[in-house]
Amino acid sequence: MYFFDSYALIEIVKGSKLYDRFKDVKPTCIILNLFELHQALLREFNKQTADYWITKFDYILLDISNENIIEASDFRFKNKAKKLSMTDCLGYVVASKNSLKFLTGDKEFEGMNNVESVK
Repeated sequence: MYFFDSYALIEIVKGSKLYDRFKDVKPTCIILNLFELHQALLREFNKQTADYWITKFDYILLDISNENIIEASDFRFKNKAKKLSMTDCLGYVVASKNSLKFLTGDKEFEGMNNVESVK
């Protein structure tokens, strides 16, 4: 199973052929990924499209614990040269804690453990 980061969700909505094999997989993510998805769709399309996609997907939303926040913060600090986003760090940690592969197209995660990079 996969944890879909915001990049992966956006690419699926945009119909990217690279993500075709994931389009029928129920996305697992955290609430912050939905926020980033909505923001990206507002920028690229319009409010109607953004609202539609937030309600269309049948998501599995995972909770964020205090332990996840601490671990993600430590992870981000250790990788500060990569300039990873807070949401990506939280998602990466939550994915690991739930035995999910972190699905992304963000180049900063290439070569990291438990990552499937599609770009």
